Amino acid sequence: MATELFPGEKVLSYDVTSPLDTDYYAVFADVSGSDRDQWARARAVGEALAPRMAEAWDRAEYPLEALSALGDADLYVDGIEHPDLSPMSPLAAGLVNMEVSRADGSLGTVIAVQGGLALRTLALFGSPEQQARWLKPLASGEVLGAFALTEPDHGSDSTSLETSARFQDGSWILRGAKKWIGNGASGGITFVWARVDREGDADHGQVRCFLVPQETPGYTGRVITGKLSLRGIHQAHITLDDVVLPEHAVLPGTHSFKDTSTVLFATRSGVAWSALGHATACYEAALAYSTQRTQFGKPLAKFQMVQERLTQMLSQLTAMQLYCRRLADLEAAGALRPTQASLAKFHNTRTARDIARTARDLLGGNGILLENGVMQHLADIEAIHTYEGTESVQALIIGRDITGMGAFV
Repeated sequence: MATELFPGEKVLSYDVTSPLDTDYYAVFADVSGSDRDQWARARAVGEALAPRMAEAWDRAEYPLEALSALGDADLYVDGIEHPDLSPMSPLAAGLVNMEVSRADGSLGTVIAVQGGLALRTLALFGSPEQQARWLKPLASGEVLGAFALTEPDHGSDSTSLETSARFQDGSWILRGAKKWIGNGASGGITFVWARVDREGDADHGQVRCFLVPQETPGYTGRVITGKLSLRGIHQAHITLDDVVLPEHAVLPGTHSFKDTSTVLFATRSGVAWSALGHATACYEAALAYSTQRTQFGKPLAKFQMVQERLTQMLSQLTAMQLYCRRLADLEAAGALRPTQASLAKFHNTRTARDIARTARDLLGGNGILLENGVMQHLADIEAIHTYEGTESVQALIIGRDITGMGAFV
């Protein structure tokens, strides 16, 4: 039955979430082959899951069925090189992050946690036995993975982490707390970074990683409630109350905090791509809305002020695309430096915030409706702006690189 329209209500809703494939400088025009195929898979899965994820975001639910859908599409590999994982180039990994985040920010974070952090940690540092048991289940989404580094008292200064791993009577005993851990209370396994207490051992006092099944006695994960960002994925506050693990629970390839940095360096690039996905969704929503919304007898797009703001957003979005493409090219050549990933993250998350705010304003009151996506993206950008290293920390990392002087303390 057709919906009756009344005077003053010519339009019931606006189509502002369909992709417009904005690429003003043809930054991605040459993407082809498997890279294009993986990008297309990401779009198909993202668009199929978007309505469910919007509902989940509204209710602060974590729809675990989304994890298997991403796994079925083989989207968790995130460019990780391993003989038991499907190949994915740095460019394809970035495009997947971008496309899934364009559809829904919580889904983008699912890929970052499950693939970028958990799967990458296992692939880089796990023993052959650990990888044989867990690698493919993580890659398929059959088993959830968490990466537990951040502590309630140690976020930006994560090198000061206090969670301990004491070796006693042939076992590791973990004690401490972790916070903001994606998948940390959802069942599965958690990669816990802890400081080794083993007198006489070469790694005494160093940070190593331990594989902890979440059903292990003493492990408690509590879902953090009251979030106003990334509401479609659960993060956990974890306590480790003398969790007893066998000696082989330690990942043998981990021996210092530098190993943690290796993982975070790779995922920092992913955050830059994710920010691009969010910003693309917001810009395209604003552009579509400006052509559909009529005020004062003409479309918003015919107003000079609106065209100026759309142009400003496009210039910012194009810069983000250029950052990301250069990141992928450098990584493919083996020439990407950690500080270059930091600069891309620094630029793209703060620029995405600007684009999202402008888009929300251009949509007027309709900009705060969940159905139009912009407000959700705006809120979700606030989380990616913080995680994988805050803007301030990235600035200090870059500043040390360009000046040769550290300013952390």
